[in-house]
Amino acid sequence: MLSFFATSEGGLTVPGYVAVAIVLFLVLIISSVIGNKKRKFSTRQLIFSAAAIALAFATSNIKLFHLPMGGSVTLFSMLFITLIGYWYGPVGGIMAGVAYGLLQLIIDPYIVSIPQMLIDYPFAFGALGLSGFFSGKKNGLITGYAAGVIGRFVFAVLSGVVFFGMYAPEGMSPFIYSASYNGAYLGAEAAITLILLAVPAVRKALAQVKTQALG
Repeated sequence: MLSFFATSEGGLTVPGYVAVAIVLFLVLIISSVIGNKKRKFSTRQLIFSAAAIALAFATSNIKLFHLPMGGSVTLFSMLFITLIGYWYGPVGGIMAGVAYGLLQLIIDPYIVSIPQMLIDYPFAFGALGLSGFFSGKKNGLITGYAAGVIGRFVFAVLSGVVFFGMYAPEGMSPFIYSASYNGAYLGAEAAITLILLAVPAVRKALAQVKTQALG
């Protein structure tokens, strides 16, 4: 079954691309419905979520540095996904994160198995939507961003231990190897982003965007 959607080199087949594109579109539509407190289709939420995903994807290709075995520090790409949770709560944020993970799967797939694909793409990026649990809290933007990055880190470490632990240097625990490797690039990007969010003018601007996103 996997060979129908993925190639032996870890990429996607044509049916795989079609299937992921359809699921991505459906996830965005569903998130704009169940992520809305009134449980009605929200064109505004769909537009703002799609725009944030597009910005996340664009900035994910602006890499400040790239690690040799995957993973990179990007220009605030994770921030745009956590913003969706900050705007629309955990359901809308997590589902938009899942959609973004599927987009990454379409563009830059690396598939070892179905469980690995799920953990590395929809689960890991979906965890960025955990920011939504802090949307109404004091300093919710900063706290939510940190929570989303930690969520992604947990799934990245899990994937590293289970599926790529054989690459750990001899004598090193796969867990320590995965945590240090994934923590290096995720922690660096998080630190840079949190410094940006500490600037009052930036927080004020993002608060105004939230007002527009909520209408």
